[in-house]
Amino acid sequence: MPRVVYCVKLGRELPGLEKPPMPGPLGQRIYEQISQQAWNMWGEQRILLINHYNLSMGDPEARKILRDQMEEFFFGQDAQMPEGWAPEGAGAGAGAGQSSKGGGGGGGAQRRK
Repeated sequence: MPRVVYCVKLGRELPGLEKPPMPGPLGQRIYEQISQQAWNMWGEQRILLINHYNLSMGDPEARKILRDQMEEFFFGQDAQMPEGWAPEGAGAGAGAGQSSKGGGGGGGAQRRK
């Protein structure tokens, strides 16, 4: 059975990480206060930031920027998700699991084989 943490990002008790994601105090804080679900959300945010700011992970300054952004993402003043938020695909809404990108159902050019 996975360990459960009160996730400060999502505001509820959820399964936690199996181990600290990195050494040091920040890694321990994430391990104790962030759920696996929120950690997965950070993965998507991380890619967005790397691409948007053209960060090179070989550059120590870029790694520092990303680390600062990670801390802000999880623990910043406005880090908690809005009340009533549910992850994409959750809940009983119509179209659960479908992407909202691209304007809807089908259309477009057919692929050649």
